Amino acid sequence: MSNSNKKTVGVIGATGQQGGSVVAALQAAGEFKVRALTRDPDKHRGLADEVVKADLDRPETLREALEGLHGVFLVTNNWEPGTDELKQATAAVRAAKDAGVKHFIWSTLPDADAISGGKFDVPHFTAKAKVDQIVKEAGFANYTFVIAPFYYGNLTGIMAPQKQADGSVGWMLPLDPNLRVIHMGDVTELGDIVAGAFAQPDKVGNGEYLPLVGDFMSFNEIVDTLNGQGHNLSYKQVEKDSFVAAFPGAAAIAEMFGYWADHTYLGSDSSSQIALANNVAGRQPTNFSEWASKNIPVRTAAA
Repeated sequence: MSNSNKKTVGVIGATGQQGGSVVAALQAAGEFKVRALTRDPDKHRGLADEVVKADLDRPETLREALEGLHGVFLVTNNWEPGTDELKQATAAVRAAKDAGVKHFIWSTLPDADAISGGKFDVPHFTAKAKVDQIVKEAGFANYTFVIAPFYYGNLTGIMAPQKQADGSVGWMLPLDPNLRVIHMGDVTELGDIVAGAFAQPDKVGNGEYLPLVGDFMSFNEIVDTLNGQGHNLSYKQVEKDSFVAAFPGAAAIAEMFGYWADHTYLGSDSSSQIALANNVAGRQPTNFSEWASKNIPVRTAAA
């Protein structure tokens, strides 16, 4: 199909990890033209077929940016200071509906508040979950939800192993390492699910939830996998109270672990949703062992 006849899909959040993965997968699949929406188009000129200015905090920039699109993928960034995800997402949903968008895909997370009956407060999960209803009620011809997992990359980034007081390197967390509760994956593979969903609206355009899950593990299994590849990492379970006092933001992480321990990351048995996501993506996602062997180099005798 020539480029001029292709429908165009817009990606809001195109410069982030999830959005970047979606842009890449849509371009690789070749079925749609891709319009990247970003606050600073000049910085990202070569990102997609079209690069357009849009700012979720300035809804008036959205209508024009979404004009003529067949589909929209939306992800918001809860970690950016001052972000009101509900407000941002609502603005995007309304603008997309006004612009005549047919298929809307929202990157959400499980509603930890509802799943745990209010026991756990995990704002970065629940804030996204609250947007689901707005998407459902907007009246799109097709809409789909994707769920990003715990990123494998967190284990080399925000949750990388630390040097401990006893000289070992590893993790001290308020989570029982025997519990298999972590739905994990390579965030760069989320785009395969999104591209597949845009291409198959009859299959997954009726409000289906599609989680990316490359592996389902306990922390002991994570440590054993890495140590089996030549690392020497430790894990110590600590009391929630001492963990929470250790650094700013620790309380939210401790709540998340509590929620995982009781309900798992996805909050329920999601095997049929995972199977559907993999089917739509047209591939099995990379498992942790394979990802780690390529992405977590073994340090030779550290100084």
